[in-house]
Amino acid sequence: MARRVLGRTLASVSLSVALASVAVTSSGCRSIPECRNSFSSCGFHLYSNIMSGSNGAKENSHNKARTSPYPGSKVQRSQVPNEKVGWLVEWQDYNPVEYTAVSVLAGPTWADPQISESNFSPKFNEKDGHVERKSQNGLYEIENGRPRNPAGRTGLAGRGLLGRWGPNHAADPIITRWKKDRSGNKITHPISGKNILQFVAIKRKDCGEWAIPGGMVDPGEKISATLKREFGEEALNSLQKSSAEKRKLEEQLRKLFSQEHLVIYKGYVDDPRNTDNAWMETEAVNYHDETGEIMDNLTLEAGDDAGKVKWVDINNKLKLYASHSQFIRLVAEKRDAHWSEDSETDCRGL
Repeated sequence: MARRVLGRTLASVSLSVALASVAVTSSGCRSIPECRNSFSSCGFHLYSNIMSGSNGAKENSHNKARTSPYPGSKVQRSQVPNEKVGWLVEWQDYNPVEYTAVSVLAGPTWADPQISESNFSPKFNEKDGHVERKSQNGLYEIENGRPRNPAGRTGLAGRGLLGRWGPNHAADPIITRWKKDRSGNKITHPISGKNILQFVAIKRKDCGEWAIPGGMVDPGEKISATLKREFGEEALNSLQKSSAEKRKLEEQLRKLFSQEHLVIYKGYVDDPRNTDNAWMETEAVNYHDETGEIMDNLTLEAGDDAGKVKWVDINNKLKLYASHSQFIRLVAEKRDAHWSEDSETDCRGL
């Protein structure tokens, strides 16, 4: 009971912070705080928008986590209207569909057992051996032995395609460079007057959507290692390289990932794989190749979970997987790069 009261209190605090953030954003275009020292110390949070479902969803939030059919299946979620997403909204007739994919139930090393198994006693809201069960957004509630999605109802119970009960941690490396002409000069957008930024995008094999090349954090692995590993595997096909090629590739990646970087976001992600009891969280980090010299020496080649890979111009017309478009917009704003032909767009909330 005490834990539930604490959870509700935290949800109320989150809503207050969200409202304060929205108020600041609406007062002008300075929705992103200025970083006075190093890029590596900066973190920008979409928490106020993504997490609004804790007490009452806004129309544009927590949408992908309620879409049907569930990815990789024909399972239809129970419909959850916007006004009933929040757990604090009473809904006695709520009856979510129970679904956990066969691939997860098969017991791979990256997945938890079922909650009902007697030898499984997870330590939620803390580090559980090598498995990180803490959320980037603070404490989450446990009900009937199951963790509860902090963003609200999704219409689906169980884990779906996700291996862990509770937060499933990922890392998304956003690799950028300036778009240049054949003479090596930065290309400026004719309407906004700002330089055009490009990022490395992959086309996911599972859903066919373009995305940031990222992946799951292995147990005990540091985020920095995950960022480098996932970019190498998905955008450079490092898993298929020879030993000599891997050594050369590792040296180039070390140069790229050892420079100053910008932490774009840490926390909950509105993802179509999310359920009431399992959800995605990520740390999105921007590594920028200012001169382009590092990436010029690396040949993009799709690998692992990626079907295709290419450099993509950043603008507000991008349609990307999950919350990736929001991350890309934050990068463009921080780098003072082109985003939209409409100057008013820069003043709107995410």
